[in-house]
Amino acid sequence: MKLIINNSSQQPIYEQIVDQIKAHVMNGMFEEGEMLPSVRSLSKELKISALTVKKAYDALEHEGFVNTVHGKGSFIAGTSPELLMEEHRKNVESDLEMAILKGRRCGMTDQEIIDLFNLIMEE
Repeated sequence: MKLIINNSSQQPIYEQIVDQIKAHVMNGMFEEGEMLPSVRSLSKELKISALTVKKAYDALEHEGFVNTVHGKGSFIAGTSPELLMEEHRKNVESDLEMAILKGRRCGMTDQEIIDLFNLIMEE
């Protein structure tokens, strides 16, 4: 599995792993039932703590992207269209929040941001 860890990022490493695996699932790069690398092998490959990988896998399981069978490994869960759509919504919401913050940092008023949003939506 090809994951890229940015050690200079403000985002925790386990979140980087979670985000990249979720992106792979949403882009169809993983199929339901496909086995993820073991915690030990991925930690060795990425040169990070096994506890960090375990935390990422636990988060993925909690969010419904992965099923873990003790003694067998972690597998890609069958993702429902609703789960994938919710993930896409969260991504769009995050992007919109960043755009609003950027506009405010540039001195734009909320109404100017709304007007710009509406203008873009018309295109």
